Amino acid sequence: MTGLAGRIAIVTGASRGIGAAAAEALAALGARVVRVARSLPAGRHDPYHDLPCDLTVSDQVDRLAATVIAELGPPDVVVSNAGGFLLRRLEDTTAEEFDRQVALNLRSAFLVARAFLPPMRAAGRGSFITVGSVADHVGFPENAAYSAGKYGLRGLHETLAAEFHGSGVRLTLISPGPTDTSIWDPFDPDRRPGFPRRAAMLRPGDVADAIVFAATRPARVHLDWLRLGPA
Repeated sequence: MTGLAGRIAIVTGASRGIGAAAAEALAALGARVVRVARSLPAGRHDPYHDLPCDLTVSDQVDRLAATVIAELGPPDVVVSNAGGFLLRRLEDTTAEEFDRQVALNLRSAFLVARAFLPPMRAAGRGSFITVGSVADHVGFPENAAYSAGKYGLRGLHETLAAEFHGSGVRLTLISPGPTDTSIWDPFDPDRRPGFPRRAAMLRPGDVADAIVFAATRPARVHLDWLRLGPA
């Protein structure tokens, strides 16, 4: 897939940050973009089709997929980006917070994959891009709940890449380092020793560029994993 004009792209977690930047970048290349987030009101705002969905709830994800496929057909690009973030020491992390992080960062991605990958395989084409994190390969302090979900996400990606190999659907994991989005607002990394300053972090557009790069490779090219970090 080298051109996106008229293609159907779905971006989860599209209301802000990396998801919003990815939706904008895909739309700029002519894609018809379905933006998915809990906070987005349903509606069409050319070139966007906005659909609210809690991606941790299986029935809602199934309805989302049924709506998209009935109205638009199987997607050409899926950007599985929705997730959550928590910085907390192990002893300060509650079981409920751990479960919530795993639901946001792993369960939601599983449900999106289960809903969209089979119809993409039936169509024999498409690019399924998962947005992970540097924390899907490297352990950091205060990341117990967050990294548990992200390491699981990498395992899910690698398993599905093997399962869908040869189907015509290409699966890519993009693992960005610290990115300056609103997820950092509650934690103020500029005042935390050992943390990168927000001014030195990646920007959402940097990650969106990587997403576009993965989505626009020729069909013969499979980009399995792309890791980004601040210079």
